[in-house]
Amino acid sequence: MCNRSKLNICVLAIFSLLLVCLAVSALGKTSLLLVSSAFKHNGMIPKKYSSYGKNISPPLKWSGVPAKVKSFALICDDPDAPGATFVHWVIFNIPASARSLKENIPEGGTLPDGSIQGTSGTGAYGYFGPEPPSGTHRYMFKLYALSTKLDLQSTATKADVEEAMKGKILAQTLLIGKYKK
Repeated sequence: MCNRSKLNICVLAIFSLLLVCLAVSALGKTSLLLVSSAFKHNGMIPKKYSSYGKNISPPLKWSGVPAKVKSFALICDDPDAPGATFVHWVIFNIPASARSLKENIPEGGTLPDGSIQGTSGTGAYGYFGPEPPSGTHRYMFKLYALSTKLDLQSTATKADVEEAMKGKILAQTLLIGKYKK
């Protein structure tokens, strides 16, 4: 009986150690987080980032990046647009070392750091700020950490980027900003 008691204590100790290891592992696990110094999650986007203002891209920062990331992609769209979701920004092949996008990213296809801006709903390359015809709209800034760079050109649309990302997303996050005319 004494041996069985010692065995039970050993099994209990091993089980407890395993639970502690799992808890420590879960606490150390990173999760991708996207923020902006211009607005809070579910907060109002300042006018200067809208087409009614300066129409410049807001500053964005991220953390909690997976270890094996090779590039990032960002898509911003408005699901509240009349008729269908309107695409405001598509940018991909953002370098794996990047942890932010500065305010006022210039228009154009390929940027100096190798990032590529696809086409927005206007057909242009680069950011197009909020321009709701009425009411309050939500602008979904979706950041994806990818296991590879995407083999796409600047003519890529949101649909092209989403298709190319399939099976390559290591982590993703969402920052929602709101705008009212």
